[in-house]
Amino acid sequence: MWRGYLGHMALTTASSTERDPFVSNRLLQAYVGAFLLFWAWTFVGTTDRANWFTENALTVLFIGGLAWTHRRFMFSDLSYSLMFVYILLHVYGAMYTYAENPLGYWLQDLFHTGRNHYDRIVHFSFGFLLAYPMRDYFHNHFKWPNWVCWVLPVEITMSFSAAYELIEWAVADIFFPAQGHAYLGSQGDVWDAQKDMGLAFSGAVLAMLLISSLKRALRN
Repeated sequence: MWRGYLGHMALTTASSTERDPFVSNRLLQAYVGAFLLFWAWTFVGTTDRANWFTENALTVLFIGGLAWTHRRFMFSDLSYSLMFVYILLHVYGAMYTYAENPLGYWLQDLFHTGRNHYDRIVHFSFGFLLAYPMRDYFHNHFKWPNWVCWVLPVEITMSFSAAYELIEWAVADIFFPAQGHAYLGSQGDVWDAQKDMGLAFSGAVLAMLLISSLKRALRN
């Protein structure tokens, strides 16, 4: 039943060998169009243009890297779908600044928390949504041993998360000191960076566990 359902979805996965180039991949074209519209909307509606440019610097690098390397390596449709969701979460956070995101305030009121947790959601999503595309890349581009493709995304998520915190601090302190507090979004939490890294790590571990369990279930 599961095999038939997944086949009906027609999404290629990390284990799939067939990959459609951009010119014939309608799903990927739809993602690009939807993202550009959403991105433009966040720019028009942002309350802090300087913060928007700061937050979206890495967005440009990330998408530019995907476009630049697309001919050499195409991710699976499922990987692109996960990356699409993550990048939307990120640019929506950049629209208002993470610490003042309306969705975060709504969740804060709903669960009676002491801070706006939208940034926590995005950091967790960094691991949960991007670990699978990393596995896709290692499995299909480098063709590394299977166990490496399961473990390395978790390790790289932790490394990238730490690197991001360092870059975030440097950019805010050197280039945009006036917007530094809003850009960092620590909201007075002295352990904010460590919690963000822990959430990204936990998201990657959970993603790998869920995917491996699903693969075993599909084989049975």
